[in-house]
Amino acid sequence: MRAASPTLTRPRADDRYPSRFSHEVLISRRLDPVVWGQAGDGPLTAHQLHHYEDHGFLHFDDLLAPDEVQAGLDELQRLRADDRLKDRDEAVIEPGSRELRSVFAVHRSSAVLQGLAQHPKLVAIARQLLGSEVYIHQSRVNYKGGFRGQPFYWHSDFETWHVEDGLPAMRTVSCSIALTANTPHNGPLMLIPGSHQRFVRCLGATPEDHYKASLKQQDIGVPDEVSLTQLVQDFDITAPTGMAGSVTFFECNAMHGSSANITPLPRSNLFVVFNSVHNTPAAPFCGLPPRPNFIAEREDFSPLPHD
Repeated sequence: MRAASPTLTRPRADDRYPSRFSHEVLISRRLDPVVWGQAGDGPLTAHQLHHYEDHGFLHFDDLLAPDEVQAGLDELQRLRADDRLKDRDEAVIEPGSRELRSVFAVHRSSAVLQGLAQHPKLVAIARQLLGSEVYIHQSRVNYKGGFRGQPFYWHSDFETWHVEDGLPAMRTVSCSIALTANTPHNGPLMLIPGSHQRFVRCLGATPEDHYKASLKQQDIGVPDEVSLTQLVQDFDITAPTGMAGSVTFFECNAMHGSSANITPLPRSNLFVVFNSVHNTPAAPFCGLPPRPNFIAEREDFSPLPHD
């Protein structure tokens, strides 16, 4: 793929989190609140809100019913068996194989997964954390099959969503729903708790159509080793594992990643990104055209239904 220079050679005046414009490493302070709501606005207690404020994530072992989880897993298996799906733009194939790595916009294409993505319990938590009505900025399923599941390198989602999608502020929360067991051994989500309080400027200009390569293996928009080492020294690493049905909410700027899965145990999750209706995307801060709508919602900001 040809790497083109970005349209912008310096940050826009309204860019509060400039990244990929410099060759110098920089870790700066977060400029936005972490918790936008408060106790009493939803199901989370004051203690849980404080934990999210300090650590950047919340983990629940049994938020969803077993039949809901099984229905979601059955749907993932159905999608994985559909060879036609692998040729669609929404599908991401593992490098070097025809194995599915991810499928995007599943809340649009699957009634079962839409039901899980819009589950009232999940929406209520997202609304409380973000202090507003919410919509789905992105949804996808991540397959990490036994023996061959590849890693996802360390990154802040917000850095990419800001630079390549134009999200202005850190008012977004990710929700990872485990549809299989996430164990310490099969490549679980790893987080650097507390890293959400800092913004790591990434090095290297954004190539044109970067998403086509980055969804398979990301090289741009990842932290440098010096910054990553500093974050781990300051905050350590945690892996919120759990059985099928466990749910992890994590802050959009939390540094996270996962290692390869060399066990026989598959790890498959449904990933939903809730964004505040007051934080809809502007023009991408890299100056390039926005990524496709199936990766980053730019058309429908309708608030999700809730009880």
